[in-house]
Order: sequence, then structure tokens, then C-alpha cells
Amino acid sequence: MRKNILSVLIFMTTLFICGCAATSSDLLKPAVSSLQARQVEMKQFETKDELRVLSATAAVLQDMGFTLTEVEKKLGLIVASKERDATVPGQIAMAAFIDILGAAGGSSSNAMQSIDAVQTILVSCVTKRNLEGNKVAVRVTFQRVVFNRMNQVSRLETIKDPKVYEGFFDKLSKSIFLEADKI
Repeated sequence: MRKNILSVLIFMTTLFICGCAATSSDLLKPAVSSLQARQVEMKQFETKDELRVLSATAAVLQDMGFTLTEVEKKLGLIVASKERDATVPGQIAMAAFIDILGAAGGSSSNAMQSIDAVQTILVSCVTKRNLEGNKVAVRVTFQRVVFNRMNQVSRLETIKDPKVYEGFFDKLSKSIFLEADKI
């Protein structure tokens, strides 16, 4: 059930992004924020072997606790996910306080059901050789889908923290180096 919801969310997000249209004369000029995001999400590696980079990427994601859900070698695509607890102590305290106030006022409040319970972290990774064929570019995006205790989506967001991407690319660089030297 949850995988179906995630698939629909990914499809809807992709559809939304692809369906957005601009009416200005700068239609083909990317926004500054998207250029900055791309710089954080993408890194090039000095190798001609795209398959080795894809393999190293899969290994790094698995080492990070992700389960590979889609791998398409010909397209250079990997999609992976992992579930984590999303409970925030402050959220629980606030919901309990609201429930107590609701009970004292004679109304029934169900704030505890709206507390974040679990989050699914999604990662999609695309590899592509550059035009000269001497480098492989890797672009990765991390997103999270937060479900409340009623198993409803309470948040869907792209993770923009540069440290997450730096950590991923550091591990990937080491993995590619180790695979190149067969260590």
C-alpha cells in the first residue's frame, strides 16, 4: 500500500515539475536557484566506465541503508528508499496539550493522530557520460515523504541540505576509487 502511494507521489511530482510552464521571454533560461541546486546535486568523475560508477552508486546507497527499488542500467538510473522514524518530541507534547485542552473544553480532539510517525526517504540517481566521453556525471536527489499516525501524507519535501549531498558524494568518490583499484 505504502509503495503504491510512493509511486503515485513520485509520478505526480514528476508530472507537476514537467507540466509547469513559463510565459516569460526567458523560457529556456534556468532560475538561479535551480542552477545552485544542480551544483549541489551533481558531480563529475574522471572515468569512462559509466557502469562502474552506477555499480559504485548502488553500493553506496545500500551501505547508507537504502533498498534499491529500481535499477535501469541502460538509462543510468537508480531509485532507492528507506524508512525511518519521524516522531518529533515537541510535536507529541503539543498534540497532548491540545488533546487535554479539548477534553477540558468538552470537545473531542484527535491531535495525537496527526503526529508524524514514519518517513520514507527517497533517492533518485542518474548517471551520464559527458560529450567527450571521458567523464561520468552523477546527479542525485533526496526527498522525504512523512506519514502521520493515520498513514496519511503530512509532508513531501526535497532535502536541500548540502551536507547530505556532500556526504553522499564523498562516499561515492571513495567507492569509485576503491573499485578502480580493485580494493
